[in-house]
Amino acid sequence: MLHLFEAFGIELEYMIVSKNTLRAAPIADWLLKQAEKLNKKNDKIHTTSQPIDWPSEVTLNRIGWSNELALHVIEFKTAKPTKNFTQASQDFNQAVQTANQILSMASQPAALLGTSAHPFFDPETEMRLWPHGSNEIYKAYHRIFDCRGHGWSNLQSMHINLPFANDEEFGRLHAAIRVVLPLLSALCSSSPMFESRIAPYLDTRLHYYRNNQSIIPSITGFIIPEPVFSISEYVDRILYPMYRDIAPFDPDQTLQGEWLNSRGAIARFDRMAIEIRTMDIQECSAMDLATAGFSILLLQSLCNEEFCSILKLQS
Repeated sequence: MLHLFEAFGIELEYMIVSKNTLRAAPIADWLLKQAEKLNKKNDKIHTTSQPIDWPSEVTLNRIGWSNELALHVIEFKTAKPTKNFTQASQDFNQAVQTANQILSMASQPAALLGTSAHPFFDPETEMRLWPHGSNEIYKAYHRIFDCRGHGWSNLQSMHINLPFANDEEFGRLHAAIRVVLPLLSALCSSSPMFESRIAPYLDTRLHYYRNNQSIIPSITGFIIPEPVFSISEYVDRILYPMYRDIAPFDPDQTLQGEWLNSRGAIARFDRMAIEIRTMDIQECSAMDLATAGFSILLLQSLCNEEFCSILKLQS
């Protein structure tokens, strides 16, 4: 079990777009299939569109590649918790380069798009759900919330996962994260344009994220999570109300998981970590890792009470 700041996990999401038109390219399944071939030491890239099996996750060089809800989005993540920012930055850069090399060989050449929002993506006409494997969760989300919107299909972000080992560490970390969340959004804003228009916000991704599940307000809350600093209180005040409120819409309990929580930072008790979700991705992965490093060091300083006491942070 990891204690505070003994390691971290990073996730980066990218939209796949056509090289010629920059329109969204719904070929994440094909990309994962080709990455799987490389993982098996077969470096032959095929352009056929109908492989028999579609992998949902592949690991290459310490980075996991996985699908997301939308077929035009790919996620890269540290396959295991790590302490090494330099190595992680190099690994993510290699993953992006490898993905772009594969995508350039698609029947219609494609590439990864940097920043957190496509400037002229039309979710009403271009959104396609991941159709393969056990996609019941995606179908449930689409049935309840209608995922043809920017808040579901055009909001690429970086997630930072930080561990805690016990109730006291959870309370300390959650208090520090609550204070820092607004600063992180300001630091990382990279979504000023949607639908070919300048938006009224620099972090328009977060605006859409905040409203994409508005029919059940307890899922997102007010983005900054409630001031709860123990595991039992978190379950009682955040998780249970969320499960209760979605139950009439989700009779099969498909969405009854901690990951349903869509606040700007969510507790993942299944892996004893808090996941920060408010940060737009940048133009390149090195910038993402730089902002992640700064954010983690700031949180560590707060948890170590270098600026003020934990009681002050919790007040």
